Amino acid sequence: MIKIVFVCTGNTCRSIMAERILKNLIKQDKSIKVYSRGIFASGENISPLAKRVLKLHRISSANRKSVKLGKIDKNTLYVVMNNQMKKFVPNARVISFEDLIAQEIADPYGGTEQDYQHAFDQLFKGITILFEKINEWRGK
Repeated sequence: MIKIVFVCTGNTCRSIMAERILKNLIKQDKSIKVYSRGIFASGENISPLAKRVLKLHRISSANRKSVKLGKIDKNTLYVVMNNQMKKFVPNARVISFEDLIAQEIADPYGGTEQDYQHAFDQLFKGITILFEKINEWRGK
């Protein structure tokens, strides 16, 4: 069983989009569990523009309240939006999008639909690489 947690600032845009993208890629694969959390999450709904962009790509845009990053599990892979966020998941297996695609995922919060689409495109690129690495680790 592989457990992955995507982490961003508020868990209303980037990390929730990343969670939904990977869940869409793995479909029925029950050997991977995917979650998302926010460093400063406060129970807000997913951003309306994040929902819109997900829906445009036929990925679940269902509402969900943001969830704060809590206790760190050493057996979980944490995927953060930039290298600076690594400090919020100490003593854990952590990788950033900078490690995957050589650039951080800019926070689209408060931005335009184009900003959210750009974040989605970067997330998709990084998650595709991550998914390939997971399959390599599993010998697939």
